[in-house]
Amino acid sequence: MQKITTFLTFNDQAEEAAKLYTSLFPDSAIQHTTRYPQGTYMVAGSVMTVEFTLAGQKYVALNGGPHFTFTTGISLSVSCQDQAEIDSLWDKLTADGGEPGDCGWLKDRFGVSWQITPANLVQLLSSPDSARAQRKMAAMMQMHKLDIAALENA
Repeated sequence: MQKITTFLTFNDQAEEAAKLYTSLFPDSAIQHTTRYPQGTYMVAGSVMTVEFTLAGQKYVALNGGPHFTFTTGISLSVSCQDQAEIDSLWDKLTADGGEPGDCGWLKDRFGVSWQITPANLVQLLSSPDSARAQRKMAAMMQMHKLDIAALENA
């Protein structure tokens, strides 16, 4: 049993977001959807919560209304095995209004912040040669989507 579950609160896009997210990762699915009853501040019958898993991790998405917004102070970090995975996730998460950020960060069209990074990022940025390590960090600081080959060659 998972002790801590990430709870994402959307204006009214919880189901749309959960469908996108679960389409991107293996071992992902929507488990349960609840709807608002009569007598709440949201439209009766509209989606209230969506319980879903991403890569085996449980999440809950809530439609809470327009006073809930996301901030870059929290993000979902994805460790990618290769450049193809970085490219694919980057393209899908920035599509339809998503925004690229710096150093592998992006905001998807729902406003959720993501870090799309190589699984070996620490090793890519490390070097016993301090000048080379500085070049690698400087190269990353100029990137939006991370480029593994460029980091290896810096």
